[in-house]
Amino acid sequence: MVSKRWNVPEPIAAFEVCMVDGATIVVRRHGNPDGLRLILSHGNGFSIDAYYPFWSLLADRFDLFIHDIRNHGWNPVGDRRAHNFPTFVSDIGGILRDIDRLFGKKLIIGVYHSLSALTALHQAGDEGGFSALVLFDLPIFPPGGFPHHMQGVGRKLGALARRRREQFETPEEFVRDLSGRKVFERMSPDALDLFARATLRRTYDGAAWELCCPREYEAQINEYFFCWAMVADLNSISCPMKAIGADPTVPHSYMPSTDMTELWSVDYDFVPESTHLLQLEEPEICVALALEFIENQVLK
Repeated sequence: MVSKRWNVPEPIAAFEVCMVDGATIVVRRHGNPDGLRLILSHGNGFSIDAYYPFWSLLADRFDLFIHDIRNHGWNPVGDRRAHNFPTFVSDIGGILRDIDRLFGKKLIIGVYHSLSALTALHQAGDEGGFSALVLFDLPIFPPGGFPHHMQGVGRKLGALARRRREQFETPEEFVRDLSGRKVFERMSPDALDLFARATLRRTYDGAAWELCCPREYEAQINEYFFCWAMVADLNSISCPMKAIGADPTVPHSYMPSTDMTELWSVDYDFVPESTHLLQLEEPEICVALALEFIENQVLK
């Protein structure tokens, strides 16, 4: 039973960033305009509004710019052919440039999870633009691992995504569906309620609710995810970086986190008794770890 309904407040500002292919991404500004600037995004199939219990804890102190990955959340659904990693990387660069253009150039720290974390890692290696990165459950796998195995995992995750229900009569029906899945069992009822509302939108005729990110789009990324995870190069990142992972010993922890070979080269912590959804399960601990890094590496 929901004891406290999380409601994301209206942003201070909201604006559309036009990508190189003509797609648009809606960026929202929250928090303290006088604070250090943070930019935040989310994992595959999710929405950054679902992370509000996490980023709300940063709002008093930081100037927050939040956005959904294209074809997720507030963004319109566009051409599936452009729903791919090179496009996502390009999108981050465009968003960073527009924030600087509209609000003035300042230090900016990227705070990303899963899909957006991997995308930001590639962006930072290719073009830079970040003063620091805080990456939650960064999905990397060491080069020289087992590509055939990882490709099999990607195909399995893609098949699971394609079997997801796309429409629900109400968000509450979606909550009941999520509550029956092991991967969501560590989230509170309040967090599940917000997750459902943030990742659904009204259908065109208003008769039902549908996934903001269509299941075919989510599946497409799952199938190619590990190709990009395996070529991620941590040594190409010039800014300070913090990796905060799920507990590698618990079920539904993100699988590449169980091999720490690459992560030992960066500032790494994990949240005990958490899974891949650690920011939704343990927001206070995740914020504390992020703040410790920011204070030691950026604000010192």
